[in-house]
Amino acid sequence: MRAERRGRPAPPPREPIIHSTLLYILLAATISGVGSIFGAALLSLTVASRVVERMVSFSVGVLLATALLHSLPEAFESGADPRALFGTLLAGLLGFFLLEKLSLLRHSHHHEGDGHHHHHGHDREEAGRSGLTILVGDTFHNFADGIVIAAAFLADPHIGVVTALAIAAHEIPQEVGDFIVLLNAGFSKARAFAFNLLSSLAAIAGGVVGYFLLDQLSGWIPYVLVIAASSFIYIAVSDLMPQMQRKPRWRESAIQVVLVAAGIVAIVYITNGVHERHSHGGHGHDGHSHAAPVASSR
Repeated sequence: MRAERRGRPAPPPREPIIHSTLLYILLAATISGVGSIFGAALLSLTVASRVVERMVSFSVGVLLATALLHSLPEAFESGADPRALFGTLLAGLLGFFLLEKLSLLRHSHHHEGDGHHHHHGHDREEAGRSGLTILVGDTFHNFADGIVIAAAFLADPHIGVVTALAIAAHEIPQEVGDFIVLLNAGFSKARAFAFNLLSSLAAIAGGVVGYFLLDQLSGWIPYVLVIAASSFIYIAVSDLMPQMQRKPRWRESAIQVVLVAAGIVAIVYITNGVHERHSHGGHGHDGHSHAAPVASSR
């Protein structure tokens, strides 16, 4: 019996029930989605609006550094066609411009059509509709963020960490604004927090969908990274930077420049730290690298 047992081949190692990459994606999506809601609620209730405004400058540095120093280089090093990637970047920038333009036109048309019905009941109803619109838009936005986080982790874990950080840095000031809109729409503080929290769970769903979809279609990962980079660039240049130009005083401008630089330095520092830990401790990693399939997908 012992001889028979010795002669038998060793059973293959069991596959983990949940792959570690998926766990990282779920953790990052939870922190960037749910964590940003807690951070926004805390800032909305306890911190002066000036601090929130200055977070915008820090977010600009974080978003631009993530897009230009990490997401785009990772995509272009994958082996995908550079012309196709540049075309995707252009399409992404124009696409986000058109989406914002349609949203602004719809909002403007709605207010022009209702211009002579401004009474308290109508204002309350209008605020309620804007609150619902915010929640629906945030849900889809958070779902897309989850997919972006999944694509980043499948390309490279340290790119995933940086991407999740960039999303969180942008989401916190945005969620502060959304929280205020919901309060203005008649939501109680507890209800506004609860609905925002439910909306943020879409990031986790997006992370799961992105993991299983992009794991099978690894050739799409560079293009998702480029679209994510285009969204970061567009948000920073079109949305956040104009907000920084509203206060052209020297002292305020100097603070903004310092905070933008701090955002860039933070991303570089965090990326280098994560990359070093991944390189030194990655020898015993679970052996599944998703960067190689991207490079060889062509």
